[in-house]
Amino acid sequence: MPYVLKHTGTDQIFTCTLTNHYGLAYYGVKFWMELEEAEEQYIAFLQTYTTPETDQWQIYTLEEGEMKLCNVKLKNDPHLQVFWPHTRKPDVRKLVN
Repeated sequence: MPYVLKHTGTDQIFTCTLTNHYGLAYYGVKFWMELEEAEEQYIAFLQTYTTPETDQWQIYTLEEGEMKLCNVKLKNDPHLQVFWPHTRKPDVRKLVN
């Protein structure tokens, strides 16, 4: 099961530019497949993105299909953000500048 980062105040799922197994860059949900790996790496990972309020992000479990749905909804567009409310359906919003 994928482990992602979810903001406790806004329900936002952490997204960024990643590299797939073909070596191609894409914009999507940052995830870890192992809980232990997520626990060891997520704070350092957030710090590399100079993300404020690192304590507001928590490790959250999504089904693999749910995570893939989030990536599809993001359309590889870094101007979009995905939120995961209690309804367990992705809510995608355009970034406000």
